[in-house]
Formats: sequence, C-alpha cells, structure tokens
Amino acid sequence: MLVLLPPSEGKAASGPGVPLALGGLSLPGLTDAREKVLTALVELCSGDTDRAAEVLGLSPGLRGEVARNAGLLTAGARPAGEVYTGVLFDALGLATLDEAAYGRAERALLVFSGLWGAVRISDRIPSYRCSMGVKLPPLGALGAYWRSATATALPDVADGLVLDLRSSAYAAAWKPAGELLGRTATVRVLQEREVDGVLKRSVVSHFNKATKGRLVRDLLVAGAEPKTPDELVDALPALGYRVEVAARGTARKAWQLDVVVTEIH
Repeated sequence: MLVLLPPSEGKAASGPGVPLALGGLSLPGLTDAREKVLTALVELCSGDTDRAAEVLGLSPGLRGEVARNAGLLTAGARPAGEVYTGVLFDALGLATLDEAAYGRAERALLVFSGLWGAVRISDRIPSYRCSMGVKLPPLGALGAYWRSATATALPDVADGLVLDLRSSAYAAAWKPAGELLGRTATVRVLQEREVDGVLKRSVVSHFNKATKGRLVRDLLVAGAEPKTPDELVDALPALGYRVEVAARGTARKAWQLDVVVTEIH
C-alpha cells in the first residue's frame, strides 16, 4: 500500500542540527529536479524580499518565511514526519504510533511537496515555505515542473494499492496512469445529516483532513495492508468507517470512495 499525502502549510521550526543532505533523500530519481528547485528558491529568497513574498503568495505576517527559505542550505534538518504539522498530521499522530505501526508508516506514506517533489516521513528536511501552486522563476509552475520527474521515479514504488489523499494542487505533480490508475483510490468525505426529516449529504471541506488522517492512522495501527481498492473497501468497515464506492476504477480513472460521517471533528 502506498498512501499519497499533501504536506501542511505550517511546519515545525528546523532548529539546530545537521543540514540537509540532498542526495540522502529517498526516491533518488528526483535528486536533480530537487536541486534545481532548491537552488531557485534560495536564490529568489536571498534577493528582493517583497518580490519573493509575492511569488510565494505570502501575507505580510508570513514575510519571515522568506528569510527561512534563504537559509535552507544551512538550516538543521529533521524527519519530514516531524516537520509537517496541521490538521491531517495531527490526526495521523505519527509520534504516538508504536514501533510496528511507525515502520508501516515509513514504508507506506509519501508526502508531496512543492520543494522536494515527494518525500518519505523519515527523510530529513529543513522547514520551508513553497507550495505546489507557486510559479517559481525560472522553472515555472511547480505542479507541471514535477510531473516529468515523478513520471519516471514513482511508478516503481507503487506495486499495490495507491491511496491518493492529496489535494488537487499536489495531485497535479503526479498522476498515476494505465494499470496503476485502476488500483488507485481517492477518498471524498461526506457528512450525512437529517434536515426537515430528509437525509442530506454535503462534502466536508476543512475537516476532511482530520478524517483522512484518522483513517490512515487506523489502517497503520491495525496492520491492514490492502493490496487493491476492493480490499480497502472491505477493510474500512471493520475499522469503524462507513464507505461507499462512488466509482470503480479503470485504466482511465481512479476509484472514488466516499467515507460517510454524521459528525465532523
């Protein structure tokens, strides 16, 4: 099972420590592309602060992120699973997993990034600010930039179920294709409520991240490693999830699964 996650906008501070070793990151097929993005980002943030903030889409309160990016080559690095914070990662709770579940997380989770392309949770990276939606001079839109590099580097690591929990911006960086697409499942979180005596459903926005984080955690803790979307559909009810198949996958489209909840938190 390979689980594709978005990163978090907010990140834990790098702190002191050994700097980034770019060649030591997993998925070495992405190293050259990572180096180009890293070089471009550091160069941008070492110049005009206002221009850098505009390119990165930073509000006035986040201008300090420009200086952080300028120092990426010397900043302390720590495991990506500790760097990424936010709703999904809080619900996932990597730090509280037991040794066996954490080992499964190291093998299964792949976090997509505008700067790194994709990393494992054990990859040591510094804290940074660079979303996939950025148009980074001179490379252009990062979603499109990463597509060619990931097309060759990622299919080899996806030999079973691909559970794609990324937002659309990060999904643009790698799109499973062909036979692989047929064993890829996306998840939509729907809230079901009774309104005037009628059951109605609505798509959950912000809190869908928490539901997805808990879902992944529960799979890891249970040691469930479904190899196909069908097996995932069979496994989730035993973990307390109500799941429905909205669309079955083919060589042209991924499976779409709906997780139905009555409460959001």
